[in-house]
Amino acid sequence: MKKFLKNTALITLALVMVSITCNRSNTAMAESETVLYDMVWKIVNSKFLDQTNNGQDWNKWRHKYDDKIKTPEDAYVAIDTMVASLNDKYTRFVDPKEFEEEKNMIKGSLCGIGIQMGLRDGKILVISPIEDTPGEKAGLLAEDEILAIDGVSTKDMSIDKAADKIRGKKGTTVELLIKRKGVPNKTYKIVRDEIQIKSISQKLPDNFKLDDKIGYIRLSSFMGRNVSTDFKNIMESYKNKEGIIIDLRANTGGLLTNAIEISDLFLDDDIIVSTVDRDGYKDTSRSSKRYFSTQPLVILINKGSASASEIMSGALKDNQRAILIGENTFGKGLVQEVKPLSPFGAGLNITVQKYLTPNGTDINKKGIAPDIEVKITEEDIKEKNDVQLKKAQEVLLQMIQNEKMSVNR
Repeated sequence: MKKFLKNTALITLALVMVSITCNRSNTAMAESETVLYDMVWKIVNSKFLDQTNNGQDWNKWRHKYDDKIKTPEDAYVAIDTMVASLNDKYTRFVDPKEFEEEKNMIKGSLCGIGIQMGLRDGKILVISPIEDTPGEKAGLLAEDEILAIDGVSTKDMSIDKAADKIRGKKGTTVELLIKRKGVPNKTYKIVRDEIQIKSISQKLPDNFKLDDKIGYIRLSSFMGRNVSTDFKNIMESYKNKEGIIIDLRANTGGLLTNAIEISDLFLDDDIIVSTVDRDGYKDTSRSSKRYFSTQPLVILINKGSASASEIMSGALKDNQRAILIGENTFGKGLVQEVKPLSPFGAGLNITVQKYLTPNGTDINKKGIAPDIEVKITEEDIKEKNDVQLKKAQEVLLQMIQNEKMSVNR
């Protein structure tokens, strides 16, 4: 697992205690935790995308807390302070407990209420609820602002602390005060449960009938080691379908490798994505020299589609392989690497690259615009009227018809 994490680029938004023997001397403990602090300093010094480290002299941090770090908690606070100076919300220290949870997320299971969260303009937002989880069933929506957790205001609260307060034992309840545009603030009481991450589903929204000529794939996350294999297996079963709808709405990302491998199924020796590191080195990923599928494609996106979702959307849009329908995406064009901090059980998620779409577009903080914009209103949600999916079917059926006419000419 450590090898897997070390060698895998992580492009998702933000979502093991090491045993220390009681008879260790305070001096030995302090030296050990200082080693952890210095380890993080060195990684940032050599890997962080911005070589200026937010325009500061990075050397000033190296020995800043040498005489203050006495316990693991001291080290964690010192590291958090140092990393915060980079002013990059995606580069963060992950303590042993959280790091174990991150590994569980990659495995496909964790405990909580099932929401992806992000920090924007100092506000803690629901990026998306995960399908078939307590958060989704309670009615939480993308762009909901979490004002308070169990009565504690989230003002100036870090995303990590918010996540820690929301997590808890199965069967216990957490209260979230939610602010939603256009409606009064509301408190949601949600019972925590074990969350099984279902990255891929063929389940359609309630009351929606899809034309038999069309295959539908709901890809809710690029996280997990079997995502690209599972996706390909579904595509195998859709060989006789005349067109495919891929639903990336509220998909906040995951593993870069999965985004590349899935995009590869629909392209023929085309650029998928380019990554650029701190030294300006550009690495371009191309698809293989054959199509796995030539079926017409429509991709559904919205403001909760981020990171790996944007890589796939950008690749298929720029190569004119798919039509994008929905709303402008989130706008996360940075790549993180997961660095295990052995033997401390902790980790560091560090921004090491930015990525560009095949046309060379940097979408960070801008997102990807759909080819056809379709917005869902509060009334649509209340009536369970998926106008975006309806439009996707309408457009795809027309694409299928146009292709038939082109062949018959």
